[in-house]
Amino acid sequence: MDKARRPQQVYTLLVEVGRKAGDGLPAKATGAALIVYASGVDEDEAVREAVAILKQADMAPLDVTGYGTAGEREAQGHEIGPDEQELMARALAENAVIVAEVTPFFD
Repeated sequence: MDKARRPQQVYTLLVEVGRKAGDGLPAKATGAALIVYASGVDEDEAVREAVAILKQADMAPLDVTGYGTAGEREAQGHEIGPDEQELMARALAENAVIVAEVTPFFD
């Protein structure tokens, strides 16, 4: 019996990261918030993939907040612009994790 393969979807995640040597953040930053688009069969898988990729990039993920798929976000009243739609489509096509925005934190 083969399990039916569930389709990949793209999830919007907000990932807070701390500091780690080689993380590429500005010298005086204390951490950052990243907007990430990650593909997965469910949000848990997308979170696991995003955290794994960020760790490989020498970042230190501390917390992840999921905002759901594009459809779920639109149902909540979020507006998704063409640039964001393009990045989400790319994440899906490439089965990838895409960091769309980095906002460093400073004390």
